[in-house]
Amino acid sequence: MQYVIILILVSVLIGLSKGGMGAVLAVLATPLLSQVMPVADAIGLALPMLMVADVFALWVYRNTWDMRYIKLVLPFAVIGIVIGTVLLANLPNQTLKHILALFTLAFAVYKLAGDRFISAEYQPRDWHGYVAGIVSGTGSALANVGGPPFTIYMLLQNLSPQTFVGTMTLFFALVNAIKLPGLMIAGLMDFSKLIGIAWVLPILPLGVWVGRYFVKRINQLAFERFMLVVLVIVAVYLLVG
Repeated sequence: MQYVIILILVSVLIGLSKGGMGAVLAVLATPLLSQVMPVADAIGLALPMLMVADVFALWVYRNTWDMRYIKLVLPFAVIGIVIGTVLLANLPNQTLKHILALFTLAFAVYKLAGDRFISAEYQPRDWHGYVAGIVSGTGSALANVGGPPFTIYMLLQNLSPQTFVGTMTLFFALVNAIKLPGLMIAGLMDFSKLIGIAWVLPILPLGVWVGRYFVKRINQLAFERFMLVVLVIVAVYLLVG
């Protein structure tokens, strides 16, 4: 029963996140799944759910992205994905739990400091994108937490909100798709489990729609602060568990 409840909750969180309710929701997916399965299995199970939600998010934000940043950052994200996948396949589960907790706490710190990145004086350099790509790719492959480095980089580019969201959506949809072959080669995709969770997939587009509906009807700041508290609690539990 706990497995079913967490699976439904994760599906809802991913859908709401892709619908615009905040990346903090999707970050919770892997830590929650890791409560009922090894971290490597949680990554392999969460990825197809993220990819299904990506399809709907790409449709919602279609043609709003800036391909200059995708072309600059994505090749280096591939390097990070390779590094993260190798670590995921070879590190023991307890070590992966601790790494997942640290990535999760880093995300919370990033969210708390986000406004400072927006207001910072900044001179663009291509190598900043290279670093953001490698770190985002590694974090995404290792713990499904690749958002902060690329988000920080994009916040410093002074883009319109629509272009910012559209570029983020396309980048992580591509990153998730690129991660899939590596997880399959590393033997981290259990297709019998994937078939067993097919019943939750309709929840994802529903979550995207609900997220789009409520994103302008709730106090986003209060909501994100509440979710950050939940995020920190989960991360601490992973560290001490």
